[in-house]
Parts: sequence; C-alpha cells; structure tokens
Amino acid sequence: MRMPRLVTAVGVAVLAAAALGLAQAPGKPRVVILTTGGTIASRVGASMQDGSTLVAAVPGLAEHATVSVEEVTRVGSSQITPAHWLTLAKRINALLRDDRDLRGVVVTHGTDTLEDTAFFLNLVVRDRRPVVVTGSMRSANEISADGPANLLNAVRVAADDQAVGKGVLVALNEHIASARDVWKTDNRRVETFRSPELGFLGFVDPDGVVFYRSSLRPHTADSEFDVSGLEALPDVPMLTDYPGFNGELMDGVLAMKPAGVVVAGFAGGRLSSGGRKAVERAGAAGLPVVIASHVPGGRIVGDPVGNTEAVVARDLAPNKARVLLMLALTRTRDRKELQRLFEKY
Repeated sequence: MRMPRLVTAVGVAVLAAAALGLAQAPGKPRVVILTTGGTIASRVGASMQDGSTLVAAVPGLAEHATVSVEEVTRVGSSQITPAHWLTLAKRINALLRDDRDLRGVVVTHGTDTLEDTAFFLNLVVRDRRPVVVTGSMRSANEISADGPANLLNAVRVAADDQAVGKGVLVALNEHIASARDVWKTDNRRVETFRSPELGFLGFVDPDGVVFYRSSLRPHTADSEFDVSGLEALPDVPMLTDYPGFNGELMDGVLAMKPAGVVVAGFAGGRLSSGGRKAVERAGAAGLPVVIASHVPGGRIVGDPVGNTEAVVARDLAPNKARVLLMLALTRTRDRKELQRLFEKY
C-alpha cells in the first residue's frame, strides 16, 4: 500500500519571505503559509508547483504581511488522508504555541476535501488566532486563475485582528465562511464554496476585511478535542443509503473492525428498510453508528429511525459527521456522550 506523502516538522523547509523574492514588510503582521498541493498549486500539463513557487507568484502579499512558507505535502486533495490532517494540525499547533507574535496561519489546499480538513482543524487547533484555509478552482496557468487572489485574500484575513476567535475560516472568491458551515456546491465554478443555510461570516473587499457574524458552536481553543498525543485517528467508514439498499453491506463494514460508522440517509435522516437493517446490524455488534442526511440543508429532528442505539448528526453533513465521530471516539464510545458531542459541535 502506498503511504501518503507527508513532510514531518523536522523535514519541513521553512523559507523566509526574502528567500521567496518577496520584500520584507517591517511592522507588518507575520503569517505562515502551509501548502499541501491541490489545484491552487497545479498547472495544466505540468507538474504541481512546490510551496515556495506558489507563494512567490503573489508578490502583493508583502503589502499585507511578512510571510514565510512551509510545504507540508504536495498532493491533490482527493489523496488527503487523516494522517495528513494530524500532521497539519500538529504543525499549526506547534507554530502557534512556539511563536506568540505570529498573527495567523494560512493553509492552501485542494478543494475536493477542503471542507473536511478545515472542519477537522476547527475542532483541534488549540488557539484563538486565525487559521484560514484557501484553494482555487482553476489551475495557475488557466485564464483568470483564481488562486493568486484567493491566497492574497486569505493572508489578509489571517492578518486581520477581527479574525481572532472566529474559528478556522475558509476564504475563497472574496467570501469568508466558517469551516463548520461551508460546503463545496459546484464542480467547476469559482463561487463553489457556500454556506447556504447560515450564510457567510464576512467578505474580503478591496478596502478591507469585513465581518458580519460569528459561529456560536465551540471551536479551536474552546474545543475539548486534543490530538497532540495521537499517532492515528479511529477508522470510520461511511455508507450511503439508496432505494433498494442491501443491509448486508454492513457485514462488510463490520468485517473491517472499524471504530464506528456513519450512515448517510435520506432527508431528515430517514432510511430504507435495508438502511434500517444495516443500522440494526451495527448496533447489535456494538459498533457506534451516526445517522446523517445527504440533503445539505436543515437539521435532523428527533430520532428518525426509532433506534436508541444510533447517534443523530443533526445538521452536520455526512462527511463532517465522520470527522466529528473520529474525534469523538478518541474520548468515548458511550452513545449518550457521543450524542452530547454531536449536539454541542
């Protein structure tokens, strides 16, 4: 099995702004940019750019902050794994712990799994200073590439005092979203990241960063999750219900001996008869089960399947319910306690 391409903190190349060909910005806030690859680092017909090349292509950064860059990994985001999440989270926590004068951190990331990574960081970064995740929908050598503007705006947000205490943020297309609420809505358009239920937190305008609201759910420094001592996250697969679903598919999941499982049901978390059987099989085997809805808007109200052994994801999308369950299982397997965590976060 091919292991994910990771760069440890010891092996990370830290490049000062001067080494990038960017002017130092005396008196400007300092921001570290962590790169992971993705479309923002890609060029059609060419290999993916390293982190320093990506950042050096945006000279306007020096007008807003003194930046340095570290390449954490260089992969398309469809290849991101929980191992990458842990490496990234530990590096961010180390940067913020060891440098009290650091204003914030920007993470460049592919868009396929950007919302998963951002939500994970939202729950495990142990600091109130801003962490801003950004990416692009167009490669660097496409006409009207959106990567440079997104990166510049992400640095502007990370350097802005208003961003403190607002959790991990996602900044693309001049929008600022909460990592918890945002989701990718289009396969191609640059306005793909939206928060249709709860709205954006703010905007990045030419004359400044403007915030209008904050997320009230606990995050970052107020989160109870700590990954500092973890070498791996619990394994949590996901099943999606559909008309004619065969409940025996859960037997294959159980054979994997995972720590828990997420079942993505229909609107309101309702399940087919096969989906119900799958949940019952998991419950009988003592496997924690979370029921989510693959409809993106609205909460799951009550217990949609009348199964007291299942946890309900409420308004979390299945992929984000999986992230929360992975972290929750590092603390407990008790169903009532798991449900408390899903009600809280």
